[in-house]
Amino acid sequence: MSTLSPFHLAFPVHDLAAARRFYGDILGCAEGRSSEQWIDFNLFGHQIVAHLSPAPETAHHNPVDGQQVPVPHFGVVLAWQAFDELAGRVRAAGVPFVIEPYLRFAGQPGEQKTMFFHDFSGNALEFKAFRDPASLFATD
Repeated sequence: MSTLSPFHLAFPVHDLAAARRFYGDILGCAEGRSSEQWIDFNLFGHQIVAHLSPAPETAHHNPVDGQQVPVPHFGVVLAWQAFDELAGRVRAAGVPFVIEPYLRFAGQPGEQKTMFFHDFSGNALEFKAFRDPASLFATD
């Protein structure tokens, strides 16, 4: 796999202190710049920015692979072991899973682990790991 450029994502949160606890303490993201309205975090080498926004988002779900996947959502493709470590930290922190960690496409191209959960402001996150990282965009 070639070297990827980091992405930047800005998203709403209802409480910056809660965002610091969730992204910093639970997910292990280092904090970058911040103000009274936003916080930069390093999400596995990507820049995400939690912006204070008191307006609630409308929840939506789409059926995927027999699960109800929250839309919108964001996350990162992790190394196989890093996925398990993150799932353990999330579980130990008592964060409920929207979709528990599970294995998809077992024994097929694109075999992957995936999990979904919400941050403290209701933003949906998906993290996944591919047994073969080169199969990220496999079609069959």
